[in-house]
Amino acid sequence: MSAGLAALLDDVAVLARAAAASIDDVGLAAAKAGTKAAGVVIDDTAVTPQYVRGLAAEREIPIVKRIALGSLRNKFLIILPVILVLSQFLPVLLTPLLMIGGAYLCYEGAEKIWERIAHGEHAVEETQPDEKTLISGAIRTDLILSAEIMVISLNEVAHETFWNRLIILSVVAVIMTVLVYGVVGLIVKMDDAGLMLAERPGKTTAKFGRGLVKAMPKVLTALTVVGTVAMLWVGGHILLAGIDELGFHPLYDFVHHMEEAAHDATGALGGVIGWLVNTFASAVAGLIVGALIVLFMSLTFHRKSHGAEEKHEPATAAAPAASAEAASELPVAPVPAETTADADAETEPVAKTAPTAPAPSVAEIETKTEDETGTGSK
Repeated sequence: MSAGLAALLDDVAVLARAAAASIDDVGLAAAKAGTKAAGVVIDDTAVTPQYVRGLAAEREIPIVKRIALGSLRNKFLIILPVILVLSQFLPVLLTPLLMIGGAYLCYEGAEKIWERIAHGEHAVEETQPDEKTLISGAIRTDLILSAEIMVISLNEVAHETFWNRLIILSVVAVIMTVLVYGVVGLIVKMDDAGLMLAERPGKTTAKFGRGLVKAMPKVLTALTVVGTVAMLWVGGHILLAGIDELGFHPLYDFVHHMEEAAHDATGALGGVIGWLVNTFASAVAGLIVGALIVLFMSLTFHRKSHGAEEKHEPATAAAPAASAEAASELPVAPVPAETTADADAETEPVAKTAPTAPAPSVAEIETKTEDETGTGSK
């Protein structure tokens, strides 16, 4: 009996060690996959604060929470099932789908630049959308950025079994969401932290708090610019890498050669300079693609909607004039004397246009006078 119990305990210990090793492997794989996607995480962190800029302070954190929940839904209900199924059965479709998302990022970034050029900063601020529209736009953008994070992570664990991939990507999804939106929450509440520090009795602490409050609008403006550039960079990089994977190599090879030349020519700073060159080239490619999409949308969908508005407005404006003209042509029915008298008391124009009763004859006047005289004598 004791020997059997000892053997059972040995088996349990072996299983526990195997489970611990498996957990360690999953943790290492998740960390490796997350590291590869760190660039996109930085972009996501830079993009999101622009969606809460200009809102009331008490609404910032609730909106960030709603965007974070939308990001988790994106990852677990859309991205994760799709990429796992496709990687298992149709891996060739992953790249085209990701390129469609990259083109959308290019379009969104180019549209923001065009709105700033065409209307200026004040016009953009005056047309701030409602919270529901704002959150929907943020979640749509997050869908593309999260898809790239998950696909990059998937490429790093492609050799794992299906269930290991599921667990690793789930861990990556949670960690990345908490990291991104935790940092975003800290960024958007830094001004409130500055106000609290400014009210402290210490002179140095109060001065630092006031400086923080003054600096935060500039920081958020800078993050808005960085976020827009990040959309173009990430979208352009997705497209360049995608067309290279699909078999068209010249564009990606050109950017890669530029990156290597900058790396070799700048010595110790070669890694940073090479990355900047690659980023700049990807952003330019994204801007070109995004501008073409904006132009196409302006010449098709936007023009059609604008034309419909123009057709609707003249018809609406002409309606009162047409009604007045038609009314002037209608025949005027005779109006009783009592009604005419009442109308005279209310408004003068009606009295001018209303028909009058026929004048009484001389005999009628004499008869009426005799009746009144007789009544008076009685």
